[in-house]
Amino acid sequence: MKRLTVARNAMATRFEFVLVGEHETQLRAAGEEALEEIERVESRLSLYRSGSEIAEINRRAGTEWVRVSPEVFALLTRAVAYWQLSGGSFDPTVAPLTRCWGFMKGSGSRPTDGEIDAARELLGMGNVEFDTSNTSIRFQRDGMMLDLGSIGKGYALDRAAEILRDAGVENALLHGGTSTILALGTDPEAGGWKVAIEDPSAEGEDKVLAVVELKDESLSVSAVWGKYFEIDGKRYGHVIDPRTGWPAENVLLGAVVLESAEGTDALSTAVLLASQEDLEKLAEKLPAMRHLQIREGQACVRTRGIELRTR
Repeated sequence: MKRLTVARNAMATRFEFVLVGEHETQLRAAGEEALEEIERVESRLSLYRSGSEIAEINRRAGTEWVRVSPEVFALLTRAVAYWQLSGGSFDPTVAPLTRCWGFMKGSGSRPTDGEIDAARELLGMGNVEFDTSNTSIRFQRDGMMLDLGSIGKGYALDRAAEILRDAGVENALLHGGTSTILALGTDPEAGGWKVAIEDPSAEGEDKVLAVVELKDESLSVSAVWGKYFEIDGKRYGHVIDPRTGWPAENVLLGAVVLESAEGTDALSTAVLLASQEDLEKLAEKLPAMRHLQIREGQACVRTRGIELRTR
């Protein structure tokens, strides 16, 4: 069996695919085609590319209907479903709040309460209108913005996996920035693909919190990774909770395993932000979901289906 690694930078991160098969030439051709698919998806979904469909929606949808491709329309309708499933903690309209807190292009700064309230008025997928007959989108409030950064990478990996399957690649491990990982088939040398989750609060060499085995599944991890700032003596992570308008407090990591990378990408931040009650509701709706949540303080670990490594 041949093992081939192909990689490319896209979506402001590095995508890397480990492909396993009999013929290196076939693997390389399939891998390059899959990477090109990542770039195609980026060209449609990027918030920062002026010619993307998302940028066009953000420019015009506050005042008029904007027609989009069936692909983008379908992704946005699924985004509504994830928004509902997560109780609003996954929210692709969070961009005005991200910008309000200075995170869009900077390291963050404290806005006024009035600025937070004004930004929150522009949030919610319930304020995005859909015209199915014309595959068109409109915002109910001018100033709203879509940012698919919390689902686009996973969707792109799912699309890349389809390309690989169609090309006859049965076993592969794909990742985007190591935060979303998609496993096709198995690792012929080790059975299921084994992926480590690192403890964001640990120091030194022993940082592996858990090892997750994947087979035709995806794992996404949302984490603060030690990045905090303080407001009035309280420490906050650089992840904003769209339900409150404030950066999440005392959260470290959320991990999700599901069949699709789109699903894990969308819901990993929801798990990071979830209360115990939120997690129970989400697990009830998604019985196949494995998850792990690490918080600061007492009772800091909540998990189902992911076994912590014995220290």
